[in-house]
Amino acid sequence: MIQFFDLWVQYAPLMLAGLATTAWICALAAMLGVVAGLALACLDSVAFAPLRWAVRAYIEIMRGLPILIFLFVLYYGGPSVGLRLNAETVGVFGLGFYAAAYFAEIFRSGFQSIPKGQIEAARMAGLSGPQIIRHVKLPQMLVLITPPMINQIIILVKESAVLSIITVAELTKNTTQFVNETYAVIQPYVAAAVLYWLLVEAVAQLGKFVERRVRF
Repeated sequence: MIQFFDLWVQYAPLMLAGLATTAWICALAAMLGVVAGLALACLDSVAFAPLRWAVRAYIEIMRGLPILIFLFVLYYGGPSVGLRLNAETVGVFGLGFYAAAYFAEIFRSGFQSIPKGQIEAARMAGLSGPQIIRHVKLPQMLVLITPPMINQIIILVKESAVLSIITVAELTKNTTQFVNETYAVIQPYVAAAVLYWLLVEAVAQLGKFVERRVRF
């Protein structure tokens, strides 16, 4: 039992460093995904058909592509076309642009939930397309899309474990190092499970706070 806890204490800095890396990569990726997803959802409603088709193609391809394949293309295939990014940068952009397709669908469903009468009234009042999105659509749809967006961020956190395959020193990668150096199995994976749970729980609590704010 003493050795059991001694290993946790000895490798706590390594595990916490991995947790911190996972947290900041997921935070940046989530912000990128939300912004890019909103842009895609807006472009998906423009009158120019070729642009809409391009947006839909991007969304469908990303939703049908395993995230690990996309990361491999960016990390290992990027240098062949002059795109040289370190593993952490690939993690942020890979997760972010991958998640953007899912966030775009969440925003699209939110836009469609707004009654058409309100949109027509806003146009009659002289509001432009961007003004309608900002003043009419977004305030109302935030109440509806906050839960699925938080759920998507939680999925993003758990999917970030695949970054260990491209050598990002995040939580799963550091857990593997813990296992390889000690030949222990239970302690490393129990510690990783607890840390992932804490991170996911923090995101869930943040989501509840945001949901309460947008409702009032």
